[in-house]
Amino acid sequence: LKSSEPNEIGRRVNPHDLATFLQGQRHDTFRGSSGQEVLGVVKPIYTEQGCVPCHGSGRRVIGVLNLDLSLDEMEAQLLQTSQLFGFTMLTIVLLLTWGISLIFNRFVRQPLKTMSAKMAQVEEGDLTVRLEPQSNDEVSALMVNFNSMVDRLSLANDELQDYHYRQMERADRLASVGEMSAGIAHEIKNPLAGIKGAITVLADDFSAEDPRREVIDKVLEQISRLDKAATDLLFFGRPGKPTLDYVDTNDLLKKTMFFVSQHPEAKNVHQTKEFTRNLPPVWVDGKQLQQVFFNIIINAIQAMKGDGTLLLQTDLVCEQGKQSVRVLIGDSGPGIKPEDLERIFTPFFTTKTQGTGLGLAICRQLVEQQGGTIELRSRVGEGTRVVIDLPVSKEAVLEMNEE
Repeated sequence: LKSSEPNEIGRRVNPHDLATFLQGQRHDTFRGSSGQEVLGVVKPIYTEQGCVPCHGSGRRVIGVLNLDLSLDEMEAQLLQTSQLFGFTMLTIVLLLTWGISLIFNRFVRQPLKTMSAKMAQVEEGDLTVRLEPQSNDEVSALMVNFNSMVDRLSLANDELQDYHYRQMERADRLASVGEMSAGIAHEIKNPLAGIKGAITVLADDFSAEDPRREVIDKVLEQISRLDKAATDLLFFGRPGKPTLDYVDTNDLLKKTMFFVSQHPEAKNVHQTKEFTRNLPPVWVDGKQLQQVFFNIIINAIQAMKGDGTLLLQTDLVCEQGKQSVRVLIGDSGPGIKPEDLERIFTPFFTTKTQGTGLGLAICRQLVEQQGGTIELRSRVGEGTRVVIDLPVSKEAVLEMNEE
């Protein structure tokens, strides 16, 4: 009756569509006469009120709407649409990537590259470099922090150079004072020796009960103090060059303790010795090291006021691939205050009523001159520990002296 293709009017309905309708289905796919895939849709036309005048009311279905659609054309259109969509999406992605890359390069990569170059200049010692922030973003904030850091580094460097300059001036003055002090000490020692000898001769003329003998003994005691002070000053100003050789640390400590035991204040001190056997010999000056041991042990005994426990330990330690013999000398004395501990090795600093304050300074000078290290650990009420590390090999001494 009616068709989108006029030449189909009067033809029989497609057998496949008719079969689909008769089977109660409304649509199905099939192959057309030319082999293409076709979607066939069959929809009955039911009798409505307006159809009765022409078609009567005897039939419920007065016709069939048959629609055949070529799926090949639809698939071609879908493919074309998909390709267009894919090309559009690819173009959008490429444009977005290009835009993001430009933005990243402009606002992130280039500023960071500039910052990296400036940091390299700072590493080389140029503290005049600065960055110029171009916006208020995070990278610009980083540039501001970088400038602030360089400002602080520049200030610290100026202070350090000023401090170094002042230290060099002070070292120059101390060297001059040391030379002068050594000369004065040398000039004092000779007359002192003569005075001491003369007074000793005079002392023989007085009996032990003579009250003048006590005065002479006090004078001799003060002369001995002056002589020791002059000797310390002379040694500190002009330290002798060490004569290095391999030395057995345990044997040297035992020899030192023999002399220490003769000291009047050492009589009531309990000794605890923890010596590690078969220690390798150390490359030091035995006489100078014995002087170090003697001074530190006497200091420990005096700190305990002649009554306490003296601890002597030796051990083999390895730090940073280098072997050292460690000597620990400890006491059970009152300990040292933190503010005094910071200055304990400073020349002329002392907490004693007597003494020059050069003993520990000389000890550190002797130990470091032979490639060793010395450290003092103390807490108030817990006593004091002096730790000395001595090099085992010649190479260690030479390397430390070069540094």
